[in-house]
Amino acid sequence: MSAGAVTLAVDGPVARIVFDRPEARNAMTWEMYEELGAACDTIAANRDIRCAVLRGAGGKAFVAGTDIARFTAFEGAEDGLRYEREMEAILAKLADLSVPTLAVVEGWAVGGGLALSALCDVRIATPEARFGLPIARTLGNCISIANIARLSALLGPARVQRLIVLAEMLTADELHRSGFLAELVAPEALEGRVEEIIGTILSHAPLTMRAIKTGMARLAAPMPEDSDLVALCYGSRDFREGVSAFIGKAKPHWTGE
Repeated sequence: MSAGAVTLAVDGPVARIVFDRPEARNAMTWEMYEELGAACDTIAANRDIRCAVLRGAGGKAFVAGTDIARFTAFEGAEDGLRYEREMEAILAKLADLSVPTLAVVEGWAVGGGLALSALCDVRIATPEARFGLPIARTLGNCISIANIARLSALLGPARVQRLIVLAEMLTADELHRSGFLAELVAPEALEGRVEEIIGTILSHAPLTMRAIKTGMARLAAPMPEDSDLVALCYGSRDFREGVSAFIGKAKPHWTGE
């Protein structure tokens, strides 16, 4: 299976980021996260760019989380703490872009994929798209306070708790009705609608776009401390069991230790 890639193409005022690892539902390797960070740096440095579009390759997934192979080398809580710090630094680059961002979701947006879509300003999806955070059923890790805050602001605390406690996959229709998704678009109409939305964004005042994004970011800071929660999960036997069981396609045996 390939290491995948995150590609950036810039066409005048439009930047297009593609998560390209379709054989693994675009699950993100660490190299892909680094490429995403570099793409965001390029966009931030180019004042001619006025819109960024993010989507997955292959039409079957946006991003199906982080590649679990990364977690097989974790030995304790410090590995989890370092991982979350490094992840947040990259996610912050996407969140901090001063231009509007559009997530185009086809298929699965799971774990890190849900988090990435939540960082974008506008989200559209095809009706068959599915969204989830099944970590309580799969790995036994946790998500950061920053991601909890972002998702709670968009989905509501009750729906975020439901996502994690019940490990449910939510439908595109439910998330459209909740307001998380701006639109549901039939697959055959998707490309045309993406271009229409880009055209709308480009017709609007860029300083207004920058001001609303900066203002929303200021509302979110500062975040509470969460290192004790990250250490609790990533330093546990249950996390090591979850990773091993996931790799071996077995059901994990949770002990709460």
